[in-house]
Amino acid sequence: MRTRHRLLLSLSFLVATSLVLCSCRGPQRFAQDNRWSIATKPEKLGYNSAKLAEARAYAAGINTAAVVVVVDGQILCEWGDVNQKFNTHSIRKSFLSALYGRYVRDGVIDLDLTLAEAGIDDNPPLTEKEKAATIRDCLKARSAVYHPALYESAVMKQRRPARYTMQAGTHWYYNNWDFNALGTIFEKYTGKKVFEAIEEEIARPIGMEDFSAADGTYVTGDDSIHPAYPFRITARDLARFGLLMLNEGQWNGREIIPRDWVRESTRYHSDAALYGADGYGYMWWVVRDHNKFPHLPGVTLPEGSYSARGAGGHYLLVIPERNMVIVHRVNTDIRGNRVSKAEFGTLAQMILSAAD
Repeated sequence: MRTRHRLLLSLSFLVATSLVLCSCRGPQRFAQDNRWSIATKPEKLGYNSAKLAEARAYAAGINTAAVVVVVDGQILCEWGDVNQKFNTHSIRKSFLSALYGRYVRDGVIDLDLTLAEAGIDDNPPLTEKEKAATIRDCLKARSAVYHPALYESAVMKQRRPARYTMQAGTHWYYNNWDFNALGTIFEKYTGKKVFEAIEEEIARPIGMEDFSAADGTYVTGDDSIHPAYPFRITARDLARFGLLMLNEGQWNGREIIPRDWVRESTRYHSDAALYGADGYGYMWWVVRDHNKFPHLPGVTLPEGSYSARGAGGHYLLVIPERNMVIVHRVNTDIRGNRVSKAEFGTLAQMILSAAD
């Protein structure tokens, strides 16, 4: 009996040890309950504690509300209100891009359909020339439909070209009309509401701790019939989405987003110099060396990196070469509260420079 008892204890220890080791080896390695593995010492993941403390001190001097840094599937460090739900702002667009993947692969949504073929219009109506844009053009922000849109910033309105001046597919402009119409198209072809789809197809399968469809709110108005779809999410849950993207849509052996779609949507499709950035994919900002502007001021990022961004300083930065995700949140419920691109770039460089 004693021998059997020792054998059982040894087997239990080996199983427990293997689970711990698995949690450290790859970006998707979680225990069965999907709880985060948190590094006890940054040095175990190759990062210097003192330098990370300097990054945290810098963040305390700007309007940062929360930061989560994930390396090798573990939380390297975090600080601030990581469990408070903040508005995603334009990060919503990257979630919608991810949702499209399965339906494009399965033939439910044909990206080469024109807006006319998809039955997409607006009020006031689109012209036939505008309706010649494809769904793919909208994903690239290249539709040339410069109709008024909902949830636009003053800068977006200022930079929007005059209507009817461009041909579909020829000009990149960060266009809320495209992004909002894509929400309408998604709901029309899938029969699912955007927020319910995020909960059912992303949040639940990857074990988000706090998100639910009730965290989303449609923004409607007179400018357009296509609503915007912002939602609220915690830094920790946003980091989990970043980890899913880092792992090319795979989670614990299950495909949540098609791998080919992750690669296609996060590669360079357009120059983003109009917005002082380097590159743009399918509703993701992507790193492109040798373009006029860097991805973010003050930080050097390898090609293959990409980010989702929201007004006021919300960032989800994915750096595959480092096996890293950085989430940065700001309490933009406070009027005028923001962190600039340059400030976040400085913070990101400090985190990267903490590598021993």
